[in-house]
Amino acid sequence: MADDGRRHVRVAVIGSGFGGLGAAVRLRRAGITDFVVLERADSVGGTWRDNSYPGCACDVPSHLYSFSFAPNPQWPRNFSGQPHIRAYLERVTDTFGLRPHLRFSAEVRQLRWNETELWWEIDTAQGAYTADVVVSATGPLSDPQIPDIPGLADFPGKVFHSARWDHDYDLRGKRVAMVGTGASAIQIVPAIQPRVGRLTVFQRTPPWVMPRADRPISSVERWLHTRVPATRQLRRQLLWGIRELQVSAFTKRPGELGIVERLAKSHMHKAIKDPALRARLTPSYRIGCKRILLSNTWYPALAEPNVDVVTSGLREIRGNVLVASDGSEAEADAIVFGTGFHVTDMPIAERVIGARGTTLAEAWKDGMEALRGSSAAGFPNFLTIIGPNTGLGNSSMILMIESQLNYLVDYLRQLDLLGDRIALDARQSAVDAWTRTIQQRMARTVWNTGGCDSWYLDANGRNTTAWPGTTAEFRRETRQVDLAEYEVIRPPRSRPDGPPAPAAARTTAQTEEVAA
Repeated sequence: MADDGRRHVRVAVIGSGFGGLGAAVRLRRAGITDFVVLERADSVGGTWRDNSYPGCACDVPSHLYSFSFAPNPQWPRNFSGQPHIRAYLERVTDTFGLRPHLRFSAEVRQLRWNETELWWEIDTAQGAYTADVVVSATGPLSDPQIPDIPGLADFPGKVFHSARWDHDYDLRGKRVAMVGTGASAIQIVPAIQPRVGRLTVFQRTPPWVMPRADRPISSVERWLHTRVPATRQLRRQLLWGIRELQVSAFTKRPGELGIVERLAKSHMHKAIKDPALRARLTPSYRIGCKRILLSNTWYPALAEPNVDVVTSGLREIRGNVLVASDGSEAEADAIVFGTGFHVTDMPIAERVIGARGTTLAEAWKDGMEALRGSSAAGFPNFLTIIGPNTGLGNSSMILMIESQLNYLVDYLRQLDLLGDRIALDARQSAVDAWTRTIQQRMARTVWNTGGCDSWYLDANGRNTTAWPGTTAEFRRETRQVDLAEYEVIRPPRSRPDGPPAPAAARTTAQTEEVAA
């Protein structure tokens, strides 16, 4: 306990999705048990707890979309559904003994850096904590984004976001509007189309959709993966290697993606026979500029007679009439928003107050940036999992998370080596150099040159989301902490005749090493 009654821990982890649970496992495996996981909900799972809409599943193969240190030989399908992924995270929680560290219904209201004590003061819905190190694993897909549409507040029917699905509302026979055509919508539409009366899909920009190579994993395969772990490891390595080989087309040679576009068009032509509808569903940008979606049921669902595709955004709502940007109208009893999340403006950033007295949101007002995707300048001992420019367009985010967990463990090791009550603050020059390199590499990627406006781009048009390289490159970049990229902060020196100095002593890590 801290002197003022706060509960003090060495590490506070925020969030219990893949990032938060992964951090907890790695902390325990590193011998660190003095930590808590602060979770605003009443169970673990993160985005796989919150997203339970009809048809919800992962678009990354299951054997790759799981922790390397917690393999699951019993995945039922190539692409598992939300219930199986959530159950996997519950098993990870139990297998690694994480439940004593979990604090549910403990939403973080504010984090404030204490420059004198060199710790974070954390205000949560379950009381106050202090922590030497904070790990933010809130994730970019945690806070739904609903557009501000005139008349929405007066809509007489049901309204909800795909990540807050209302399972008590019966869609049978209803007139339903689906706003958005992203990764969630292409799963929702085929799942609800057979039972709704009328389905109107509002599409601002058509997605590129490829076939989904899904199938049940046979009992023989599951038995083999259980009894002969090498087969499971080989399967994972093959899935990983195929995706690594694809990266250069996205990051260096987008022109090579033309053949993939032809395959996607062929996939559409098999299901959509109406030339006019095909034209409305054909993207005008390079494939890969937005995330390529996988589905065998999206196009057949759109071709059904009870489905209308409106190829412009939703402009306003007049009672139960939805008016599109092109002036077309559709009546609806319910509106489902598949409009994504606050990705480039993470809400947690507004609650984090750093060493300079400013919030992380203010520090990121011109765009998110963090050293190696983890450390923001002016926010000592604060690490982000799935931070700026760590996103992937064609592989498993779990690979990136595990790389950042390597960085976290080495960060804590470096703190131990430097002594008691030490903090590390990323040098602004190091953050700037890292960001320049990222943006220089980003300039030739399909995400920047493909001709689309995607959620990878922030309000200033800068790509602060994607990683412009392979997962192997990122793992090398985050293998260990380079102390030369940080300032070492020590507690304020005490004056012989009075109170401590008002600010902590800061030195560069290079100076520390030379002095040692």
